[in-house]
Amino acid sequence: MERHTYQTGIIGNCAYLAHINKNTNIDWLCWPRFDSTFVFGGLLDKKKGGEFSILPLEAYTSHQYYLENTNVLITEITVASGNSYRITDFAPRFNEHQRYYKPLMLIRKIEPLQGSPRIVVKCEPVSDYGNVKLHVNRGSNHIQFLGGDETMRLTTNIPVSYVFDEQAFVLNDVRYLVLTYGEPLEAALIPTAERFLRETTQYWRTWIKHSSIATYFQPFVIRSALALKIHQFEDTGAIIAASTTSLPESPGSGRNWDYRYCWLRDTFYVITALNHIGHFEEMEKYFGYVTDISFSEDERYRPLYGITGKKDLTEEILSGLEGYMGNQPVRIGNQANEHIQNDIYGQVMISLLPLYTDHRFIFSERKDSVRWIEFLLSKIAATIDEKDAGIWEFRNMANIHCYSNLFQWAGAAAAEKMALTIDNKELVDKARSLKDRAAAHIESCYDSVRKVYTNSAGSPNLDASTLQLIMMNYLDPASDRAKDHLIALEKELRTPNGLFYRYLYKDDFGRPKTTFLICAFWYVEALACVGRLDDAMHEFENLLQFSNHLLLFSEDVDEEDGSQWGNFPQAYSHVGLMNAAYRIAMKLDRPIFL
Repeated sequence: MERHTYQTGIIGNCAYLAHINKNTNIDWLCWPRFDSTFVFGGLLDKKKGGEFSILPLEAYTSHQYYLENTNVLITEITVASGNSYRITDFAPRFNEHQRYYKPLMLIRKIEPLQGSPRIVVKCEPVSDYGNVKLHVNRGSNHIQFLGGDETMRLTTNIPVSYVFDEQAFVLNDVRYLVLTYGEPLEAALIPTAERFLRETTQYWRTWIKHSSIATYFQPFVIRSALALKIHQFEDTGAIIAASTTSLPESPGSGRNWDYRYCWLRDTFYVITALNHIGHFEEMEKYFGYVTDISFSEDERYRPLYGITGKKDLTEEILSGLEGYMGNQPVRIGNQANEHIQNDIYGQVMISLLPLYTDHRFIFSERKDSVRWIEFLLSKIAATIDEKDAGIWEFRNMANIHCYSNLFQWAGAAAAEKMALTIDNKELVDKARSLKDRAAAHIESCYDSVRKVYTNSAGSPNLDASTLQLIMMNYLDPASDRAKDHLIALEKELRTPNGLFYRYLYKDDFGRPKTTFLICAFWYVEALACVGRLDDAMHEFENLLQFSNHLLLFSEDVDEEDGSQWGNFPQAYSHVGLMNAAYRIAMKLDRPIFL
């Protein structure tokens, strides 16, 4: 069976994300926000999803790559006769008037490379998840699409008749297509498009130059950092798990989820990855988003929130869409936001620890420190003995999960450091008491016969999330207990080709059929922590084969054939790669520039 990989690359500008297929089509684009309806959704339905393609009349081959160290994507098309052309796709982003310019604008530059290729341009956006076909209004140098929430306009120097009628024409000069949402492009097309391309290229290359990225497999870390960056919705600071919805974890599994939201349980890993590459601004924006949620949340934290902090993410099944490769259901919203996940309070606490330990932040000017620490500690205290849905969001199973208590322990440890920093003995004592209570729960998960921590108290099941016991220094990485725990996990959950299952017991949907990629990167980190550095490097290098043609990684990977599944690209898979590479680089003590 042929390995399945996602045939798209992504472009974005921290206001929107688009997926461009190797066949030139814009397969996925949600406007005006990450969580809006798609205007191009061929990923989920070839007919109802609309189309924006630039194709030759003959059979062709395609080569796709990024302009080095940027989020500018290039697709080269070559036909049998030897004629060829290049499409450069990008979302404008650069500094202008002391702010970031990031319009809802997608620019496609088409240039002939060899011969005189004949091409057809099709641009047919839709609205309301394909339920609304837009009215097309033809102008002198543009086409307007009416009937959605806002007017979209395609401005071009291709004869409008050719685009309007989807008629073939000879590409004998550089052509531009600029699609805008709401505000149209009023400036001169060609010089504006060229300036935007030049400035966007410069912006991304400068951003990478200002990143602290060690030399260990640097191209992969650079691509992961660029991918992570455009998953941040800059307006609020939220970072989404993925820009897609309903890409199945495995074919026919029914595990098709909407990931266009921000999971608080992943906050720590994301903040850690941004800190490792030295991107303070993104960290600060994310802190702002989490802080806003925390102070507006009187009761429980939700596991996930909308990109503006919205709580209600009612899950719906969309009828009438065929689904990715026919996989049903197609979902929008996510019912997991109703779950109880008690690790969240600790996650938020340790994520905010840099506010008190990183001297780039001036904590002495913070007036809310006592209230803030007290607030989160009270949440931990209220939930520390409670059963929850766990990190994997079981829909019908509640337990005292080892992972949840680990992050309550880690959150209390972070609170202890914060309280010492602000010299508040009462909070120090409260934090230490909670650490002890959380540790007692964690130890109730220990199986002394098998020398391993199970997923929950009284359960025989193993779970990759307990790798974090080593990475979070709950277990001394040099201890026999840490080493034995890791050996037991790898014996059961590691596959022969180096992938790693979350767990192998049955959940609400049966036994998982694919591995979860971030768990494999956690495994790499755990190996490095316990001193098995050669193993860590071998496992890391092995995992790189599971990217697509652009070094982009999915959420899930099939053990049998290495196929990519799940939402794509998965920001947290890239976070896992970045953190694992950093862990190895630090163990190697490899200077950044040597």
